Amino acid sequence: MENLFTKKVPFYFETKELQLVLGDSFKILTKMKPEYVDMIFADPPYFLSNDGITCQGGRMVSVNKGSWDKLSEGGISVEEKHKFNRKWIKLCKRVLKPNGTVWISGTLHNIYSIGMALEQEGFKIINNITWQKTNPPPNLACRCFTHSTETILWAKKNEKKSRHFFDYQKMKEMNDGKQMKDVWTGVLTRPSEKREGKHPTQKPEYLLERIVLSSTKEGQVILDPFCGSGTTGVEALRFGRKFVGIDVSEEYLEISKRRLEKVANEK
Repeated sequence: MENLFTKKVPFYFETKELQLVLGDSFKILTKMKPEYVDMIFADPPYFLSNDGITCQGGRMVSVNKGSWDKLSEGGISVEEKHKFNRKWIKLCKRVLKPNGTVWISGTLHNIYSIGMALEQEGFKIINNITWQKTNPPPNLACRCFTHSTETILWAKKNEKKSRHFFDYQKMKEMNDGKQMKDVWTGVLTRPSEKREGKHPTQKPEYLLERIVLSSTKEGQVILDPFCGSGTTGVEALRFGRKFVGIDVSEEYLEISKRRLEKVANEK
């Protein structure tokens, strides 16, 4: 794969189709060539690691994801959260092609800040996708409705000449010949997708399959600045796209590497 970076970066794994980079996205993104990426999928920190509890596999567990899900030990202010989101979105805009698009997943903990940050940084939101989970974890506190959805925002550069790609026919085909709506229903990530290791916010492969096929063409470059366990890369490679993944955790990049090698061997 062609080197997309103008300065030396710590490659964790590299092939003709992908590059995994170990490091802080804020630093790594500044070293990428401008306007070189066709599509970005980002699942940034949700900032919900607040020492609360949830249910997982029938057991009560902590909601804390890791240090990357906290800006500081004392918690995070609204201003800090929004500053963080504007910063990484601005860096992503620089590397995105004029006709490129960005998808960002989030929950109520961060998605409203992200929506505002997108508009402030010059993006136009195309769709507000609601992912409805058919098997969400139960609400242990019983003081509010069970959280069973996440939001995925799809946006393009807000430029007069910007012409984003949307494979309408493919999406219609995948939806039994009917126009696909902006509510996507399905299960949480299957255990079979976590055989190489687990990530606390790992997205199911069917979500990324739909995102990749709807907004990119074969041979195009997809970037994930918080790639975690590599689901974006898995679907990118599976369908003939190229992939650049950045993560600050070597543990998660190792999971990504194993999953991506497995997909490459299946082709």
